[in-house]
Amino acid sequence: MKWEYMTLMLPAKGFLLGGSIDAQKLTDRLNQLGNEGWELVNVFDTNMLEGQTRDVFAVLKRPAK
Repeated sequence: MKWEYMTLMLPAKGFLLGGSIDAQKLTDRLNQLGNEGWELVNVFDTNMLEGQTRDVFAVLKRPAK
C-alpha cells in the first residue's frame, strides 16, 4: 500500500515559561483531519533553551489515491 503524509505544525504560546498549546484547537483540527481520512502517526515538539516547547508537530498519513 502507498501512503501520503501530512505534517501539522502548531506554534506554542508563551516565551519565558515555555510554550503551551490550545488542546481544544488541536483536538478539533485532528478530528477534522480524521474525518478526511488522515490517521495520526506521531506527535513531537521542538525545544528552545532549557527545554521550553517552541512548536508541536503532528505527523499524519492516509492511503494514497
